[in-house]
Amino acid sequence: MLGQKNWSIMEGNKRLYPVEYDKASFQTDAFEIELPSGYEVDELPDPVDTVYDFGEYHSKIEQSGNTLKYTRQFTIKQVLVPTNRLDDLKKFYRQIAADERNTAVLRPKMTGN
Repeated sequence: MLGQKNWSIMEGNKRLYPVEYDKASFQTDAFEIELPSGYEVDELPDPVDTVYDFGEYHSKIEQSGNTLKYTRQFTIKQVLVPTNRLDDLKKFYRQIAADERNTAVLRPKMTGN
């Protein structure tokens, strides 16, 4: 629903060449999701802060009243990632993929007797 930043091309066969991006970039997403009537938040995922010299990824989800606010930032700082850093690049994208699979857990609101 919210789009993907992870890059599955990093999985599979060992790369022989560096990864080259078209350009350095900064992308940000912000979503507000209204809770369904009769539900409340039970659990929210932990914030994610992943920082490497070639890129960064930050995300968090917060509750404000009856709304969930989700924000994330994805930054590519280096256009060229050399082959000796590809394992770190894989870790970077795996952390993003794991974050993208996280979910907020809702439960029916408890009503008093």
